[in-house]
Amino acid sequence: MKLEYQIRSFEDVFKQYDGVLPLHRFLFTYFKQHKQMGSSDRRWVTRYLYSYFRLGQTLKKEKQLLRLAIADFLCNQTESLMINHYLPQFKEQLLLPIQAKLKLVEDTFPKFKLTEVFSFTAELSEGIDATDFLQSFFIQPDLFLRIKAVHHKKIFDLLVAAEVAVKEISEKTLALPNGTKLEKLLPEDQYYQVQDLSSQKTGEFFAPQPYDYWWDCCAASGGKSLLLHDMQPKIELLVSDVRENSLHNLDERFEAAGIKKYHKKVLDLLQNNDQDLHDYVFDGIILDAPCTGSGTWGRTPEMLVHFDAHKIDYFSKLQKSIAERVVKYLKTGKPLLYITCSVFKKENEEVIDYLLANLPLTLESMQSITGYNDKADTMFIARLIKKD
Repeated sequence: MKLEYQIRSFEDVFKQYDGVLPLHRFLFTYFKQHKQMGSSDRRWVTRYLYSYFRLGQTLKKEKQLLRLAIADFLCNQTESLMINHYLPQFKEQLLLPIQAKLKLVEDTFPKFKLTEVFSFTAELSEGIDATDFLQSFFIQPDLFLRIKAVHHKKIFDLLVAAEVAVKEISEKTLALPNGTKLEKLLPEDQYYQVQDLSSQKTGEFFAPQPYDYWWDCCAASGGKSLLLHDMQPKIELLVSDVRENSLHNLDERFEAAGIKKYHKKVLDLLQNNDQDLHDYVFDGIILDAPCTGSGTWGRTPEMLVHFDAHKIDYFSKLQKSIAERVVKYLKTGKPLLYITCSVFKKENEEVIDYLLANLPLTLESMQSITGYNDKADTMFIARLIKKD
């Protein structure tokens, strides 16, 4: 009976989910509307849904519940009623590494194709290993904290005392299991920032100098700005975004971090902003561009099923248009940092090719930041210099 109830709950939620909202937001609303579901029921539905979407487009002709059992086996190291019922022969193999699990599934179900999990391998940027990237979809990414070195021991000891499986990446970075309830474990968040490991690594390209004036032009909730400010507190900073609510979130994060001196504007970078920016000229611009987010689909695997391929071209055009409009506010000899959390070359190398051909820019460096082997996101960054 319990298995039947789990199946019915999974099927009910699955039928109602259309991919418009991120899955975690949809589930939050769904569970509020169905308060009869206990905490255990919510956990199992969440586990099954996220596992199921990680299969992407492979084995589409198999029955849904068999697909679910296969997905649950690949994505988890603990038993479930689905695995026990549909794949009892796999029960003793749950702790195998993902490569061995995939081999077991491929041998048992010859129609399983890893290349069908993510249907866009031909679109991948340079430097991304397709096999490693595809395998990573069956591994839950970590939650990463960026901390000041002076607070490292205090925060690490608190997490160890709370029996959190925390890993030290560096003196400024800790990795925790995704879903860790930080607000219940740590002091005020002025001591740490939640920021993906690959996002933290973009800071290696910034090189801010004291008293520079920088513009984070698609700032969202301010993660890159906080990183920039930590690297060089003696900068002047303008943050902007088209979404006012994102800048409200930024204000809260800046206040928690003790940052009071900065400028803020709500700007649509597809419009002419000369009236707002006519007196501005910057020593550095961070363009963390709107994108498909395909490098973060390990956290949002529902996109493997619900993503529309035409959006790649849409975002590529958007990125080029925004870059064209912000470069004129950059000083000669100073850097534009172009960043995406996309794995698609149309949003990455091809945008850079366009910018070099059409704008007064030279390329200093660019690379994919491959987080898939570190349980982190995959990103792209290019450092371009404005020429005369």
